[in-house]
Amino acid sequence: MEEQIEMVGRSFVDHYYHLFDNDRSSLSSLYQPISMLTFEGQMIQGVDEISDKLNHLPFDQCHHAISTVDVQSSPSTGGILVFVSGSLCLAGEEHSLRFSQMFHLIPTGQGGFFVQNEIFRLNYG
Repeated sequence: MEEQIEMVGRSFVDHYYHLFDNDRSSLSSLYQPISMLTFEGQMIQGVDEISDKLNHLPFDQCHHAISTVDVQSSPSTGGILVFVSGSLCLAGEEHSLRFSQMFHLIPTGQGGFFVQNEIFRLNYG
């Protein structure tokens, strides 16, 4: 069971960052009206609001280089917790930015998952 959870978590990470880097507007399909994102301390709720935030970041092109992925089951919800660390490389910038991101994935009932909770932080220092 843990291997399956690990596989789902890692597959989600691959899918999420591929969409973020190549077709950011498609990320909205991963959220539902109850989804919440805390982005650098700013709390945002709802598909449209989260999508608006992600689509209006002050950069168009980027690449995420993932360093670590940690995955845990969330037995009370049937969900999965995913914690990611890595580097965000922005087009035209010499130095990458370190980041940490957490996702709480909840089953949809149709065999998939949606992002119920997400927290993103740049790591300074």
